[in-house]
Amino acid sequence: MGRIIAVANQKGGVGKTTTAINLAASLAAAEVPVLLVDCDPQSNSSSGLGFIRDPDRLNTYHVLMGLNPAEEAIQPTEAENLFVIPAHKNLIGANIELANTGAAEADGPGTSREFRLRNALEPIRGRFEFIVLDCPPALDLLTLNALVAADSVLIPMQAEYFALEGVSELLDTMDRVRTHLNPELVVEGVVLTMFDERTNLAQQVAAELKKHFGDKLCESTIPRNIRLAEAPSYGKPAIVYDPRSRGAESYIKLAKEIMSRSPSQQESKAEMAVAQGEG
Repeated sequence: MGRIIAVANQKGGVGKTTTAINLAASLAAAEVPVLLVDCDPQSNSSSGLGFIRDPDRLNTYHVLMGLNPAEEAIQPTEAENLFVIPAHKNLIGANIELANTGAAEADGPGTSREFRLRNALEPIRGRFEFIVLDCPPALDLLTLNALVAADSVLIPMQAEYFALEGVSELLDTMDRVRTHLNPELVVEGVVLTMFDERTNLAQQVAAELKKHFGDKLCESTIPRNIRLAEAPSYGKPAIVYDPRSRGAESYIKLAKEIMSRSPSQQESKAEMAVAQGEG
């Protein structure tokens, strides 16, 4: 069964979508099938992979609302082994429509609005080694659906003093999700983005985060990188746009780190394939 990782942080501007796109592409570069599900009405993951906004194309809204099975919404991308279920701004309506349907307490586990994405992904989970969910920058019903569907949550955050304050609300939400909806949900890791190791501030905050998160703080960090910033405007992940850039290399390292935490043999093979690709 595919491993489902939600990339989430309700604070905007922390590199969440950049992380979702480039982590998914780097995992796919390890020669395993990967699906990126764009759960954000801004649909930046979709455009960042070259999908122009098309209201007629099947998207996450249709999947969440049960109008079409997830299988029908899957699109191939330019990156080999990487597939996407794109989003569209009509996904905003899903929050309103889901709010008017039954909650878990009323309908029972597995049939409520919080389980829509989990149930939709279940039939296709076996097709992919990894499924990456790009969450919106809000703790709404779209993010809640992603947390219920996910095995783990990867939290991108900047090395700044307000970072811990911003992520505490997400961790509280995860605790509530574990208690009532998804007891298996864990923190996959916390990854520092837009990181400048030369500054004292970055080093101090990283040290504080290490004390707080321990081995959940990823060893891989993502630097500020112009090629990483340029890639979405060309509709490509960094590993396709400029595979030798610092940004692309950082996400390859992050993908290796994520895969090393999995016990499956297939992912061990995938890790080796990434290492060979670097050499």
